[in-house]
Amino acid sequence: MRKNIVLIHGFKEYCALLFHKGALLQDAHGILIQQTENVQGARQIRFTNVQEIVEMETILKAYIYEAIEVEKAGLEVNFKKNTEFLIPEELQNKFDEIPALKTAFEALTPGRQRAYILYFSEPKQSKTRESRVENVCSKFWVERD
Repeated sequence: MRKNIVLIHGFKEYCALLFHKGALLQDAHGILIQQTENVQGARQIRFTNVQEIVEMETILKAYIYEAIEVEKAGLEVNFKKNTEFLIPEELQNKFDEIPALKTAFEALTPGRQRAYILYFSEPKQSKTRESRVENVCSKFWVERD
């Protein structure tokens, strides 16, 4: 079976090699970047010009070969379980108000649940969290009715 090991990202400011299981690499040169605090497994190496890539060719090949070996060995990133993420109070209140919404939420894939939990938890102010919950849940619930 074939697996994705690395992919190339192109952005306005930079391009990057993204290693799907980058958290498992040794990163001997300290060049792997975790895009955001919520990214658990993937890591990337960013470039702003072609010369950087040329200068790092040997290092890049070593990282790619290591990533291939990680995959061949069947190593897996230990992802946090959704139960390790705190359900925001505003979402819990909505679940208490509409129990069927909680059931529908729990039927989502773990990744989708995590994305919603992170999205709802992000704002510092409760009223913003509540607004997000209300907005998304009302659309979600209308689609389910």
